[in-house]
Amino acid sequence: MNTLNHPASKPWYREPWPWFLISLPATAVIAGLTTVWIAATDADGLVVGDYYKAGLAINQTLARDDAARALALSATMHSEAGVLALTLGGKLQAWPSQLTLVLAHPTRPGQDRVLALSHAGSGHYRAALPALAPGKWHAQLTDDASAWRLSGVLHTPFSQPAVLTAGAGSTVR
Repeated sequence: MNTLNHPASKPWYREPWPWFLISLPATAVIAGLTTVWIAATDADGLVVGDYYKAGLAINQTLARDDAARALALSATMHSEAGVLALTLGGKLQAWPSQLTLVLAHPTRPGQDRVLALSHAGSGHYRAALPALAPGKWHAQLTDDASAWRLSGVLHTPFSQPAVLTAGAGSTVR
Protein backbone atom coordinates (compact mmCIF):
# COMPACT_ATOMS: atom_id res chain seq x y z
CA MET A 1 0.00 0.00 0.00
CA ASN A 2 1.14 3.46 -0.78
CA THR A 3 1.04 5.78 2.26
CA LEU A 4 1.39 8.88 0.14
CA ASN A 5 -2.10 8.54 -1.33
CA HIS A 6 -3.87 7.62 1.92
CA PRO A 7 -3.26 9.97 4.84
CA ALA A 8 -3.04 8.27 8.22
CA SER A 9 -6.36 8.53 10.07
CA LYS A 10 -6.39 9.53 13.72
CA PRO A 11 -8.23 7.44 16.32
CA TRP A 12 -11.74 8.73 17.16
CA TYR A 13 -10.74 10.02 20.62
CA ARG A 14 -8.18 12.35 19.02
CA GLU A 15 -10.91 14.12 17.02
CA PRO A 16 -12.78 17.13 18.57
CA TRP A 17 -16.25 16.42 17.12
CA PRO A 18 -17.00 13.17 18.98
CA TRP A 19 -16.12 14.88 22.27
CA PHE A 20 -18.39 17.80 21.42
CA LEU A 21 -21.27 15.45 20.60
CA ILE A 22 -20.69 13.46 23.81
CA SER A 23 -20.59 16.64 25.93
CA LEU A 24 -24.16 17.67 25.03
CA PRO A 25 -26.01 14.70 26.61
CA ALA A 26 -23.40 14.50 29.40
CA THR A 27 -24.19 18.12 30.36
CA ALA A 28 -27.91 17.30 30.42
CA VAL A 29 -27.31 14.30 32.69
CA ILE A 30 -25.18 16.36 35.10
CA ALA A 31 -27.80 19.15 35.18
CA GLY A 32 -30.55 16.59 35.86
CA LEU A 33 -28.62 14.99 38.72
CA THR A 34 -27.90 18.43 40.19
CA THR A 35 -31.61 19.31 40.04
CA VAL A 36 -32.55 16.07 41.81
CA TRP A 37 -29.93 16.76 44.52
CA ILE A 38 -31.22 20.33 45.07
CA ALA A 39 -34.83 19.11 45.26
CA ALA A 40 -33.92 16.38 47.76
CA THR A 41 -31.80 18.52 50.10
CA ASP A 42 -33.72 21.85 50.18
CA ALA A 43 -37.13 21.86 51.86
CA ASP A 44 -39.89 24.02 50.44
CA GLY A 45 -40.48 26.46 53.29
CA LEU A 46 -43.42 28.17 51.62
CA VAL A 47 -45.94 25.33 52.01
CA VAL A 48 -48.25 25.41 55.06
CA GLY A 49 -49.40 22.03 56.33
CA ASP A 50 -52.59 23.03 58.14
CA TYR A 51 -54.38 25.71 56.13
CA TYR A 52 -57.29 26.06 58.57
CA LYS A 53 -55.05 26.86 61.55
CA ALA A 54 -53.04 29.28 59.40
CA GLY A 55 -56.29 31.08 58.50
CA LEU A 56 -57.26 31.38 62.17
CA ALA A 57 -53.81 32.77 62.98
CA ILE A 58 -54.33 35.47 60.34
CA ASN A 59 -57.45 36.67 62.15
CA GLN A 60 -55.53 36.88 65.44
CA THR A 61 -52.76 38.80 63.69
CA LEU A 62 -55.24 41.32 62.29
CA ALA A 63 -56.60 41.90 65.81
CA ARG A 64 -53.05 42.61 67.04
CA ASP A 65 -52.57 45.10 64.18
CA ASP A 66 -55.81 46.83 65.19
CA ALA A 67 -54.62 47.02 68.81
CA ALA A 68 -51.34 48.63 67.71
CA ARG A 69 -53.27 51.10 65.54
CA ALA A 70 -55.55 52.01 68.47
CA LEU A 71 -52.46 52.71 70.63
CA ALA A 72 -50.88 54.73 67.76
CA LEU A 73 -47.71 52.64 68.07
CA SER A 74 -44.66 52.99 65.86
CA ALA A 75 -41.05 51.90 66.21
CA THR A 76 -37.86 53.34 64.79
CA MET A 77 -34.84 51.05 64.46
CA HIS A 78 -31.22 51.77 63.68
CA SER A 79 -27.93 49.95 63.99
CA GLU A 80 -25.08 51.13 66.21
CA ALA A 81 -21.89 49.04 65.89
CA GLY A 82 -23.55 45.62 65.98
CA VAL A 83 -26.34 46.71 68.36
CA LEU A 84 -29.93 47.19 67.27
CA ALA A 85 -31.44 50.24 68.94
CA LEU A 86 -35.21 50.64 68.82
CA THR A 87 -37.39 53.53 69.98
CA LEU A 88 -41.04 52.71 70.60
CA GLY A 89 -43.61 55.49 70.49
CA GLY A 90 -47.34 55.55 71.18
CA LYS A 91 -50.00 55.76 73.87
CA LEU A 92 -48.85 52.94 76.16
CA GLN A 93 -49.73 52.92 79.86
CA ALA A 94 -46.36 51.33 80.73
CA TRP A 95 -43.33 50.30 78.70
CA PRO A 96 -43.01 46.52 78.26
CA SER A 97 -39.88 45.09 79.88
CA GLN A 98 -39.02 43.18 76.73
CA LEU A 99 -40.00 43.20 73.06
CA THR A 100 -39.63 40.42 70.50
CA LEU A 101 -38.45 41.24 67.00
CA VAL A 102 -38.77 38.52 64.37
CA LEU A 103 -36.71 39.02 61.22
CA ALA A 104 -38.03 36.52 58.68
CA HIS A 105 -36.37 35.84 55.36
CA PRO A 106 -39.04 35.68 52.63
CA THR A 107 -37.85 32.39 51.09
CA ARG A 108 -35.36 30.77 53.49
CA PRO A 109 -36.89 29.97 56.89
CA GLY A 110 -33.53 28.67 58.10
CA GLN A 111 -32.19 32.23 58.07
CA ASP A 112 -34.98 33.67 60.27
CA ARG A 113 -33.83 35.46 63.43
CA VAL A 114 -35.70 36.17 66.68
CA LEU A 115 -34.30 39.00 68.80
CA ALA A 116 -35.25 39.78 72.39
CA LEU A 117 -34.97 43.54 72.92
CA SER A 118 -34.41 44.67 76.50
CA HIS A 119 -35.91 47.89 77.85
CA ALA A 120 -33.27 50.58 78.25
CA GLY A 121 -35.56 53.26 79.68
CA SER A 122 -38.30 55.58 78.39
CA GLY A 123 -39.32 53.61 75.28
CA HIS A 124 -35.78 52.71 74.19
CA TYR A 125 -34.84 49.07 73.58
CA ARG A 126 -31.56 47.36 72.63
CA ALA A 127 -30.37 43.95 71.41
CA ALA A 128 -27.30 42.46 69.78
CA LEU A 129 -27.74 42.50 66.01
CA PRO A 130 -26.73 39.22 64.34
CA ALA A 131 -25.16 39.16 60.90
CA LEU A 132 -27.92 39.26 58.30
CA ALA A 133 -27.61 38.40 54.64
CA PRO A 134 -28.15 41.43 52.41
CA GLY A 135 -31.64 41.65 50.98
CA LYS A 136 -35.28 41.80 51.99
CA TRP A 137 -36.52 40.77 55.45
CA HIS A 138 -40.01 40.81 56.98
CA ALA A 139 -39.92 42.38 60.44
CA GLN A 140 -42.51 41.83 63.21
CA LEU A 141 -42.32 43.50 66.60
CA THR A 142 -44.52 42.33 69.49
CA ASP A 143 -44.75 42.89 73.23
CA ASP A 144 -44.40 40.20 75.93
CA ALA A 145 -48.09 39.28 75.89
CA SER A 146 -48.45 39.50 72.08
CA ALA A 147 -51.27 42.01 72.55
CA TRP A 148 -50.13 44.16 69.62
CA ARG A 149 -47.89 43.87 66.58
CA LEU A 150 -45.89 46.22 64.38
CA SER A 151 -44.62 44.99 61.03
CA GLY A 152 -42.87 45.99 57.88
CA VAL A 153 -40.29 45.08 55.29
CA LEU A 154 -36.64 45.71 56.04
CA HIS A 155 -33.83 45.86 53.47
CA THR A 156 -30.36 45.03 54.77
CA PRO A 157 -27.81 46.29 55.24
CA PHE A 158 -29.71 49.26 56.60
CA SER A 159 -27.70 52.39 57.19
CA GLN A 160 -30.71 54.67 57.69
CA PRO A 161 -33.33 54.44 60.47
CA ALA A 162 -36.18 52.04 59.71
CA VAL A 163 -39.78 52.58 60.83
CA LEU A 164 -42.28 49.83 61.71
CA THR A 165 -45.99 50.62 61.87
CA ALA A 166 -49.24 48.76 62.46
CA GLY A 167 -50.28 46.74 59.41
CA ALA A 168 -48.22 44.58 57.09
CA GLY A 169 -48.08 47.05 54.22
CA SER A 170 -45.36 49.34 55.57
CA THR A 171 -41.95 49.32 53.92
CA VAL A 172 -38.74 50.30 55.67
CA ARG A 173 -35.22 50.77 54.33
